[in-house]
This record gives sequence, structure tokens and C-alpha cells, in this order.
Amino acid sequence: MATGFDASEFVDREFEAAQTSFRGAAPMTAPPDDASRAPTRDEVDSKVGDVQSKLAELKRAQTALEQERAALEETRRRQTEFTTGRQEIIHSLTRGLGLLEEAEFAARRDAEQMARSLAEMREALNKVQAINDQAWTKDDFQIELTRANTAIEGARMEWNSARLKWPVLSPENLERAEAKEAAKSQKPLAERSFLELCRFGFAFTWPILAGIAALIAVLLLRR
Repeated sequence: MATGFDASEFVDREFEAAQTSFRGAAPMTAPPDDASRAPTRDEVDSKVGDVQSKLAELKRAQTALEQERAALEETRRRQTEFTTGRQEIIHSLTRGLGLLEEAEFAARRDAEQMARSLAEMREALNKVQAINDQAWTKDDFQIELTRANTAIEGARMEWNSARLKWPVLSPENLERAEAKEAAKSQKPLAERSFLELCRFGFAFTWPILAGIAALIAVLLLRR
């Protein structure tokens, strides 16, 4: 009977031993790849240049942003000034218009009242000036006298009413006005102009000169 197949008879024991010893030996050092190797001087210089370029770009961007921020702040300031100024001027103009309208209304009312007072005072003055007591007769004396007193009393009432309405007609103002008029009429000679002094001198001396001239003429005629 034939013997069975034995696979171990075809195994090369020496080859397996050599393979085992080769695997157990230390591997040879492989050259490093690009990711792990040390950078060269040129590569470092290039990276430094790149970083400096990026820093310069960042500085330019920062400068541009700062300028933009300054422009925005100026715009905000001007907008605030515009808003505040508009509100202030609107308030001032509105208030001023209201006050002026009130003053205009009061002035117009006073002007109308003053015009009425002037008309009434002129009428009262005309009535008083129209009284001609020289034309009264015995027959109408009492009647005309009553009419005259009535006109005078009406004028006095009109005068008192006007004095109450208008402060310019107060006794103090009247006295002040009369004092100013008197001061103008009594202006000192030192304050008068040369032409006024000449006029005064001529006014004072021409009668004397005329008398002397007349006397000389008479003497000449007698000769």
C-alpha cells in the first residue's frame, strides 16, 4: 500500500530560516519626506517675506478701516448736529413766530385804538375851537353857554380817557416833553453854530444900523 502525501517534505527549511532572520533584522533608514524634513534657508526667507507682506496688507487694511471709522464718526457728528440744530431752530422759530404774532396783534389793536383816540381827540378839539363866544347874544347866551360847557366837558372826558389808555400822555411824559422843548428853545450860545450866531447878530444890530443910516441920510439932505 502506498504511503500518504506529506507537505512538509517540500518545505525548504533553510529558506524559511533566512526569511525569519531577515524580518528580525533592523530596517534600513529611509529618506525623510517633504512634510517632516527641516526647512532650508531659502524657504525660511520666503516665509518671512510672505509674513511681512501679510503684515503690510493688514496694516493697510487697518489704516483704511481707521479712515472709514473716522469718516463714519464725522458723519455721525454731522447728523447729530443736523438733528439737534433742526430741533432747536424749529423750536426757536415756532416760539418766536408765536410771540411776534401776539405782539403784532396787540400792536395792530393798539394802533386801531390809537387811531380812534386820535379821531375822537381831533373831533373834541374842533368842537372846542369852534366855540365863538363873541357871537353870542342875550337871547341865546344861556343856550350857547350850556352847549359850550357840554363840549368842553366832553373834550375833558376824551382827554382823561386817552391819558388812561396811552402812557405817553401821562403827566410825567408831558412834563418831560415840555422840558425838552424848553431846552431846545433855550439852547446856549456856545452850542449854536456860527451861522446861527451870525443870524442872531444881524437880527440884533440891523435896527441900529438902519437908524444910523437914516440919520446920515437926514444930515446929508440938510446940507
